[in-house]
Amino acid sequence: MERAELAAWLRLLESPGVGLEAARRLLTQTGSAPAIFDLPGDAWQAVLSPAQRASLGQVPDHLADLVEQTWVWLNADPRHDILLLGDADYPAALLQTADPPLLLYLHGRRELLGRPALAIVGSRSPTAQGVDNAHRFAQDLSKAGLTIVSGMALGIDGAAHRGALDGALAGGASTLALMGTGLDQTYPRRHLQLAQEISENGLLISEYSLGTPVLPANFPRRNRLIAGLSMGCLVVEAALKSGSLITARLASEAGREVFAIPGSIHSPLSRGCHELIRQGAKLVERIEDILEELPSIQAAANAKQAVAENVSNLPTAQAQVLNLMGFDPVSLDGLAQRGAWPVADLSGLLLELELNGEIARLAGQLFQRRKKA
Repeated sequence: MERAELAAWLRLLESPGVGLEAARRLLTQTGSAPAIFDLPGDAWQAVLSPAQRASLGQVPDHLADLVEQTWVWLNADPRHDILLLGDADYPAALLQTADPPLLLYLHGRRELLGRPALAIVGSRSPTAQGVDNAHRFAQDLSKAGLTIVSGMALGIDGAAHRGALDGALAGGASTLALMGTGLDQTYPRRHLQLAQEISENGLLISEYSLGTPVLPANFPRRNRLIAGLSMGCLVVEAALKSGSLITARLASEAGREVFAIPGSIHSPLSRGCHELIRQGAKLVERIEDILEELPSIQAAANAKQAVAENVSNLPTAQAQVLNLMGFDPVSLDGLAQRGAWPVADLSGLLLELELNGEIARLAGQLFQRRKKA
């Protein structure tokens, strides 16, 4: 992104009273933020109110400083990035929501945005069992291939992020943290270390400009992104008047699955989950209760488990080859590109596996694993 393009996007977003809906209409006409400011004044009339036109026509006083701050931030770390509405990798799930952001600030692994994800949310003051449940479910769901989305709050959010990071260390997916402040801030401060770990192994995301402080109104808006980025939302513990229920409602309105873990009828932190279940959320006791509602993820998890189980008694090198193969046909060269063996050594291993009945040689010099009953 060039500095002039960045300045145009920030001016569009920072002009008071314009709003995302009107900005998206302008972008539909022009295709880019810089082109908006090249339009003749009367071209805005069909899209903007008089007050909005007046606001957009004035350069915000703080814009130059914000552009400089953002430009420095972008170039300070290769993990710093900006995602624009219309970018090829803008999450399709967000595009399907009613209010997708124009711009997202990113710190971490941008490629995680394109992977299947599940939100885990809950109380900021959970029970010890709630913390354990959030961590365990996040870890196991990460291992099953789901990126865990949450909001970096104390309590359930933090436990879910940490569980997902532990899952990633075991070869699973990782975690997305949606922030309610600018990415140059960390809130709560107790999560400084967690934010650092997520920036290295997951992804921190915010739609708010750098320097945006803690503002209560921003967190409910942030929740629409948690819901929008996810295939479903799991509520671990929540009181009846909980922000987690807002996220669950937004997920339901966006057509996502809603899941809830039940608890004691005597616990105030169970009442929100029980209310969700009464409203149609799926009662969850184990991760399979979630995966069976997400068939593509369940299939991938089953295949991964089958590979792990069926190679356990093979010599190490043969087991590694089978793990690389999965069950899809693959050529010798294609398999060599996945592993670290010379072609001659790999040919020998494939021959051993074929003689042992573990794989079959197909037409076109392809090999395929044979799934045993």
